[in-house]
Formats: sequence, C-alpha cells, structure tokens
Amino acid sequence: MRGIEVKVAMLVNHDNFERYSKWKDCEWELVHLGSGAPDCEKVIDTKATVLVVDAIMNIGAEIIENMPGLKLIHSQGVAYNAIDIRAAQKAGIYVCNNAGVNARAVAELTVMLMLTLLKNFRWNEDMVYAGKQIEVKNACFGNGLPELGDQKIGLVGCGAIGYQLAAMLKPFGCELFYYDAYAKTANPDMTFIPLEELYACCDIVSLHVPVTPETTNMINDQSLQLFIRGALLINTARGELLDHEAVVRALKSGQLSGFGTDTLAPEPVLSDNPFLRALPEEFRRRVSISPHIGGLTAGSYIRTYEHIRKNIEAVERGERPDCVVNGL
Repeated sequence: MRGIEVKVAMLVNHDNFERYSKWKDCEWELVHLGSGAPDCEKVIDTKATVLVVDAIMNIGAEIIENMPGLKLIHSQGVAYNAIDIRAAQKAGIYVCNNAGVNARAVAELTVMLMLTLLKNFRWNEDMVYAGKQIEVKNACFGNGLPELGDQKIGLVGCGAIGYQLAAMLKPFGCELFYYDAYAKTANPDMTFIPLEELYACCDIVSLHVPVTPETTNMINDQSLQLFIRGALLINTARGELLDHEAVVRALKSGQLSGFGTDTLAPEPVLSDNPFLRALPEEFRRRVSISPHIGGLTAGSYIRTYEHIRKNIEAVERGERPDCVVNGL
C-alpha cells in the first residue's frame, strides 16, 4: 500500500526534465515552477509532498515551516548548502542530494582543467589566432611544456568524484595523494596524507569537498602559503571553498602558477563578480574558468532523474530514501 499521495513541485529547468527524465508512467501530480529564484508563496501554495530543486536554489525556513505535508526536498545536483537543512530536520523532512551521479562527468572536466593549465592552452590559442604560431612554438623549445604524468596531484576530498578522478589519472602515471576528513579507506591508487602535508608536496591541488562551516574559505592566504610555490589549484566543487581575492593575490605573487575552476561564488557569476574584478587582464592567461557545467552531461541528467524517482518512490512507500544529508 502506498504511504502518501505524491505531489511534486518541480523547481528545475522544465526542458531539461522533459528531455532526460523517464517519469511518464508515474502517477504523480507534477507542478512546474521553473528554476529561477523561488516565489515562496507559489511554492507553499502547491501543497506539495516533494520539492525537486535546482542545486543552488535557496529553500529557506519560510517555505519549509509552511508546508506541513512536505516529506522530501531533493536537490537536482550534489550541492545542498542553499537548503535550510536544520529547519528541514526539525520538521522531519528528508533532504537528499544526487551524490555520485555526476562523478564521471566532473572528473572528466577536472582532468581537462589540469591539462589546459599545464599546456598554457588559453595563451597558446590566442597566439595562434594572432598569427604568432611560430613564436609560441619556438618558446616551447626553450621552456618545454610539463606533462600531467610527471605531476604529484593531491585530491582534497575523496568521495565519488575523487575516486573517478583517481581512476582517470592513474594511466597518466601521476603520483596521487588524498586527504579526506571522513574517509580514509585504503586505495592502492592513492596515498592518504594530512591536509597540510598534501598542500606542501603536491604540484596540483584539486578540491572535491562539500560546503560546510569547516570548508568555507578553506583556501585562503594562510593555506595558500603552504602550497609549493608555482602549484596549480583546481576547483570543481563549490566557489564558497575559496577566498577568491586570496587566490588572485597568490597568482600575482607567483605562489600559484595557475587556477582552474568550474565554479565561482556568488552564483550566478556576473561581470562584477569579486574574483573577475580583482583579476588583472595580464593574469587571465593563467586562469581557466568554465561556467559550472562539469556535471551537466546527458548521462548525468539521466542518472539524476532516475535517482530522484527512486527516492520519491521510497518516501511514497514510507521508507527512508537514499543520500539523506540532514541526519534523518
């Protein structure tokens, strides 16, 4: 017997849902509200039992406390820091994310950012467009480009993305290290070391942790001073992990030789973003930025909606869903 009648308020991109979900046979009432900033009254008025929300959407206590029938809030992505998980826990509402569904896609983008910076891709491409192909090629005779396989790489956080990334990097021949505050499971492809040691020995540091009070601004002036001078920093996790102005200072001083990121804070990233404002034009060749698209692949979307569907079905049966992030 079904435990609840399911009404789902969809606060995600409608075209994306229609293209990649396989919910046609579900007997659920779906209310599509779009993926923009939520209108609290409209969300509350749906009287939904489930909210499916964009990963960076703010779902605060006002919504949670005024929806007595709500059983589940499900992030469309991995992030959930914009959801008031304490208010949801107090109300007995599950908050779930899609941990792992985009791991392969994000790992691929992480490798791309590493290679883009190691090969000076942005500057080299600009030189070709400027008709200076021979000039840049001759420069490489005097100062050869580094190979990924020669790098010591440190992964900060070793969940699903970290494991996928390690598997992709292994064939290159990289020496791999990792730090994770919660998982120290033996992995033959990586060596666990304390965080400060990782900073101090790795040529490339790659971030793969969620945003928590402990990880917010974990990359700052103090932690960057622990890095090998000239190291590369990669962030395909969340922009809130970094003090971006400290990153700009490290680029200017040479403490960092490059920075590759898929995400900046705050989002959406506008032209007056603090990082973009602080980064001088002449340093942009040492930075590679993608518009937070690491997990936005067709395969990830298909896995995302299938996972959300299974979790809604679990709640419908009165069972605990998977990937609960608020302690229920």
